[in-house]
Amino acid sequence: MEYLPLVSVIIAVKNGEHRLADAIESVLSQTYEDYEIIVVDGKSTDNTEKFAKSYERVRYIWQAGQGLADAWNLGIEAAKGEFIAFLDHDDVWTPNKLSLQVDYLINNPTIQYAIAKFRFILEPECPIPLGFKKDLLDKDIVGPIPGTLIVRKSLLNSIGKFNTDLVIASDVDWFARAKDENIPMAVIPEVFLYKRVHTQNLSSNAEINNQELLQILKQSVNRQRRAKIKKDAIQQ
Repeated sequence: MEYLPLVSVIIAVKNGEHRLADAIESVLSQTYEDYEIIVVDGKSTDNTEKFAKSYERVRYIWQAGQGLADAWNLGIEAAKGEFIAFLDHDDVWTPNKLSLQVDYLINNPTIQYAIAKFRFILEPECPIPLGFKKDLLDKDIVGPIPGTLIVRKSLLNSIGKFNTDLVIASDVDWFARAKDENIPMAVIPEVFLYKRVHTQNLSSNAEINNQELLQILKQSVNRQRRAKIKKDAIQQ
């Protein structure tokens, strides 16, 4: 019998009643069937809880803390799967996302995580948010972002989860830490994610985003510097 590891799909949401169903349906439409869906609700005041609980395959978690990183970490702690995947409540996957990524990791056991391409889609009748480059709407983009990621849970346990001190860029920080530690990864050159662009996108807060990106860059440079010093000391 073919080995099919369980994938835990984590969807963090807050007041997402208008878009959550599309995200969940895109998971339910996966050609890979051995998965669980964990919806982490950040204290929604709309009908998000009702919508989430209406799906039999959804495990619903109320988030006592706050922030996206905390929601992802809650989902990871609750996850039963060997592999972890993430989907924003306002985005959707292609049906082959999990099957191709799981197959790749099974056949390449040294690879600890894989990402893929994604495409932005502008919400109907929504103006392009300030700071968003319009030409990105016409491109397939290689995405080191949670929505394209599939990762072995063992890696999240070893290098750490998401930094809850960061409001927006905790995912950028995680990918930077993985890169600095030379974790084996792969890019699957296919579009697996359609990422909605609208005025409520968290990343549209440019000031906070830029501050956090600068902080992450400094931390990454320091990690690389320490790693080089340690390597040079071993070689002497």
